[in-house]
Amino acid sequence: MHRALAIGLAASLLLAGTATGQMRPASPAKPAAQKPAAKPPAPVALFTTPLSLSAMTGKQAVLETSAGRVVLDLLPGNAPNHVGYFIKLAQDGAYNGTTFHRLIKRGIIQGGDPLSKDPAKAAQYGTGGLKMLAFEPGAGSHVRGAVSSVLVPGNRDSAGSQFFICVTPQTALDGQFTVFARVVEGIGVVTQISEAPADETGKATERIEIRSVTIRDAPPPATDLFVKESPAELAQFTAVLETSMGNITLAMMPDRAPNTVRAFLRLASAGVMDGTAFHRVVPGFMIQTGYLGSKKTVLDDGPQALVKPLAPEFNDARHEPGVVSMAHGDDPASATTSFFIVTATSPALDGKYTAFARVVDGVSVVAAIEKVPCDGETPRDRVELRRVTVTRR
Repeated sequence: MHRALAIGLAASLLLAGTATGQMRPASPAKPAAQKPAAKPPAPVALFTTPLSLSAMTGKQAVLETSAGRVVLDLLPGNAPNHVGYFIKLAQDGAYNGTTFHRLIKRGIIQGGDPLSKDPAKAAQYGTGGLKMLAFEPGAGSHVRGAVSSVLVPGNRDSAGSQFFICVTPQTALDGQFTVFARVVEGIGVVTQISEAPADETGKATERIEIRSVTIRDAPPPATDLFVKESPAELAQFTAVLETSMGNITLAMMPDRAPNTVRAFLRLASAGVMDGTAFHRVVPGFMIQTGYLGSKKTVLDDGPQALVKPLAPEFNDARHEPGVVSMAHGDDPASATTSFFIVTATSPALDGKYTAFARVVDGVSVVAAIEKVPCDGETPRDRVELRRVTVTRR
């Protein structure tokens, strides 16, 4: 999609819709002469949070949706009232049963309208829950994963319960809407929601519900795993490849490639390779998986940060059946997540690829994957690496 068009669509999506087809109100009855005329209702006062900045700092919101879990870091520094109002609504259960009602594929998703709890009010989705918050500077740019306010057109002091999440950067919106949170887990779920069916106006044609929103303390930052263990300690770990055709258990060889073993165990523990496919199968040679391009969902920023090129650790391990080695491109230092299991003795690979593990259980599963029908080297039917589980013997 052309960038200017994408920005234009995103901008139009963020603005609350206007309900149409409403009945014209009847003329009011004249008051009796002895009674004073009724006063017009007072305008709704904009919300000011009673929570202190310290009470809102270090908080997360966990959104359980029908498409999966999304976790937000709340950012009250320059948007205290937006964060305070979001916390209030979450604790009141106001978001439970609402939907993501407007979508732009790999652009943004919009939700939080209380009217979206009622399918009978679909024509009014986008008009509810607004005019409660004044504009605040917010927490930076509309980067990937930014969570921001929804406004009534022409009135930036009109935010409320509705919000949108940026699937991709939308920096043209900076300064117009208040960023008050950021996705720290579940950007793949957000991306998947954005790809759900929608009509030509961006209105979702299927219900994608927010089942609950829970406010919690943010957990402490994760520490790097498998950094301090000695090679002897690393040798105690195994990795179970849970595939759609059965399990394969790998024993590590840290005496041959300690840094590669550390990196593999770290990636596996973070779920980086979960959901990849066995994308390359060559009978009488090897089966290959772990390639991130074969995942159906986008990695969260945390696991993605673990993906780095690995320096080769060529060693004297022979590439015999059951040996596991890292794949790389023309540059031997380009290995990242993709790895292969050798199914036949292949001396041409010795000293050119980093062997770091071997199959100790599940040889029959390896053989079954090797026999799947392929078009060239690509399996016709997807064989998935569903999960890699690290255990200690």
